Amino acid sequence: MKRLALLWVLVLCTVPALRAQEPSPSPSPAPEPEQTIETETEAGAADAWESPRRRKMVSWNEYDGPISTLRFGGGVLFDFATYSQDAASEAQLDMPADVGWRDVRILFRGRFKTKRPITWSFGYMYDGVEKDWLVRQSGIQVGFPEIGGNLFIGRTKEGFSMVKVMVGYHGWGMERPTMLDFIPILADGLKWSGYHPKAHVFYNVGLYGDELSESQKFSTYDHQSVIRFGGLPILSEEKKSVLEVAVQARYAQPDEHQLQVRARPEANLAPYALDTGKFPADRTVLAGVEAYYRRGPLLAGFEYDRMRVGTPGGEEPELWGYAAVVSWLITGETRPYNAAGGYFTGVSPDRPVFAHGLGAWEAVLHFSYSDFDSGTIQGGKFWKLTPMMNWHMSDNIRLEFGYGYGLLDRFELQGRTQFWQARVQMTL
Repeated sequence: MKRLALLWVLVLCTVPALRAQEPSPSPSPAPEPEQTIETETEAGAADAWESPRRRKMVSWNEYDGPISTLRFGGGVLFDFATYSQDAASEAQLDMPADVGWRDVRILFRGRFKTKRPITWSFGYMYDGVEKDWLVRQSGIQVGFPEIGGNLFIGRTKEGFSMVKVMVGYHGWGMERPTMLDFIPILADGLKWSGYHPKAHVFYNVGLYGDELSESQKFSTYDHQSVIRFGGLPILSEEKKSVLEVAVQARYAQPDEHQLQVRARPEANLAPYALDTGKFPADRTVLAGVEAYYRRGPLLAGFEYDRMRVGTPGGEEPELWGYAAVVSWLITGETRPYNAAGGYFTGVSPDRPVFAHGLGAWEAVLHFSYSDFDSGTIQGGKFWKLTPMMNWHMSDNIRLEFGYGYGLLDRFELQGRTQFWQARVQMTL
């Protein structure tokens, strides 16, 4: 696996490296004007790692066939982490310094040559934690522009929470907030997504089952239904401004009437910090609200989620959490927003490093809190404050540097940990 991953890194680095080594590079063509608001989605778009590029670096990974177009992409994440624990934290968790692959992904996407818009995607990923390959977002999306919607059939993200919907490669942080581990990353089924630009509203409704994914480790529910509805009171390309407010809900039946909710401390190489253990559960009802505001290089957002669990004994434990973020692109870029899907996408630097620029520098301050304690369920409480810096060297390469301070309240101890983390990210 290491040889395969290293080969993949070499492929992803070849094009920008060759460009950087040209002895007398000609002036780079002027980039297209930055588009900060998108209004269309394709199959697999919320699982792709492409940023809205303004420069055409390569074309060998695209094919325009008689039946369908084809685009091949990929990405790798490699993590570094070390920790400083106090005595209580050491008694709670063993957290040695570590390095390792977060994941390696490949993706194929295309659009059929039909009158009605039909797109398709197939994703495959090596999970560095599970040491296994799994099928990512894969399926067919049929567009119904006459009613402003799209129907996706296949394996996809459920559609709860913008941070969960958006591509992990595009996030401002290294990992998603701990409370979002209430939700599996993928599900098999149907998802209808709609966008009405005149009303400035978007929504999605999903129905999922585990008939095809019973053996997958992410499949922890027999079936689930999800709805997300959002409004955009502010949406201005001219001012590069977006205000999104959304509500969401999810109903699910745990697999074999057993539920276990656990989360790592926003560090993929660390062990699970929060863990309820398995307990009897007939159903879960999850509700959340989120709000995000972006104006030019500044972005701020907040999300709150709460899950009630129905048990055979009548007890209804509640697990909850929230997260807040402030991001500033110091070099002046604007993080694009997809209004049709209700999520932010990747940063495209105005002056990439390989075009003799500084890249895009992004300062981030993130805070999250999760409470997995309720009645007889004692999964722990955890908060973490994370200041970090993202260096978007180009559309294809990003380096992340983070420091975190967290407190875990579990096992009748309050353990404090300092986190030093770094990540290398490369995409095609």
